[in-house]
Amino acid sequence: MTQVIELESRIRDKMTGLLIGMATGDALGLPREGLSRERALRMFGSAPLSHRFLLDHGMVSDDTEHVCMTAQALLASGMNPVRFGQSLSRRLRFWLLGLPAGIGWATLRSIIRLWLCKNWETSGVFSAGNGPAMRSPVLGACLGEDIKKLAQFVSISTRITHTDPRAEEGAMIIALAAHYAISHELDDFDAISFLTSLKESITQTKLLEVLQAVETALHDNCSAHELACRLSLKDGVSGYIVHTVPVCLFCWLQNPGNFRKAVEEVILLGGDTDTTGAITGALAGATVGFSQIPEEWVKGLWEWPRSVKWMKKLAEKLSIAYLTSGQPTDIRPVRLAWYGIPLQNLVFIAAVLAHAFRRLLPPY
Repeated sequence: MTQVIELESRIRDKMTGLLIGMATGDALGLPREGLSRERALRMFGSAPLSHRFLLDHGMVSDDTEHVCMTAQALLASGMNPVRFGQSLSRRLRFWLLGLPAGIGWATLRSIIRLWLCKNWETSGVFSAGNGPAMRSPVLGACLGEDIKKLAQFVSISTRITHTDPRAEEGAMIIALAAHYAISHELDDFDAISFLTSLKESITQTKLLEVLQAVETALHDNCSAHELACRLSLKDGVSGYIVHTVPVCLFCWLQNPGNFRKAVEEVILLGGDTDTTGAITGALAGATVGFSQIPEEWVKGLWEWPRSVKWMKKLAEKLSIAYLTSGQPTDIRPVRLAWYGIPLQNLVFIAAVLAHAFRRLLPPY
């Protein structure tokens, strides 16, 4: 009985670490989003990082919002794939009505198609953007014990917005990484073994090439910046999933027990820093658990209605889904004060505009 209680407590801590880790990485990376590595360093400095989006507080972007919607859809579906697709597509439709800022072009087009044709199976557009990868950590965490079921859910989550095969395989890589993070403790964590098994399931040549680059960089004990230079990303990581996946995996695998260092290193690369910070934060948080995320980063989050308290409740329900190995359950989603989302988005847009104006000024 004691072992069962300890397992439940550990998984709950890890699942909470995944969600809050994603939120903190997202919020820390957001002020630097779209900036080159060098300009971001001139404007915001190097490590240690702190929240800089709204005075000394942080807010999350669409990355965390999408993973929360995916988690809610998973719970609402009762682990049924068709119901999952229906629930996630419905949530994406109404998410757009809240006027989110910074939405990806492919995601925007696909949600408009959702509204027009009302068919989630044909709404996606041909793109290999990061949208599917930012939704997939929670799927891997909950469904990773059944690879066939996981692949089915990742495919549905991806194809609602993106139809490029690289987007689906990239999302599957992040899902499998999240499962590895949540199901392994640090004393049996083996980065090279994980990468070797991962490459066996990948068919896309570009993704295989970057996974090999990650493995080589780990062998060579490279820095994250050295890997980025090898991948021709020295000025920043783009929103292309083939660029995002390797740097997130590398920063996590090189620092599996150090949440702060993993997140800081990926954000300091520049580029699409809210997404790379979010994905790396999810993987690192699922590895070390919520208890190992820096307290000041968590306290600095300014979020409502998807608050830290709300995400903890969501993580508790997701941990039950993990412990039941993704079998059908009657777990219901966490109630969300949806009326607060437009108000939150207004504050977010105002902060985004302030940052946009600030970027017109030196240092360049």
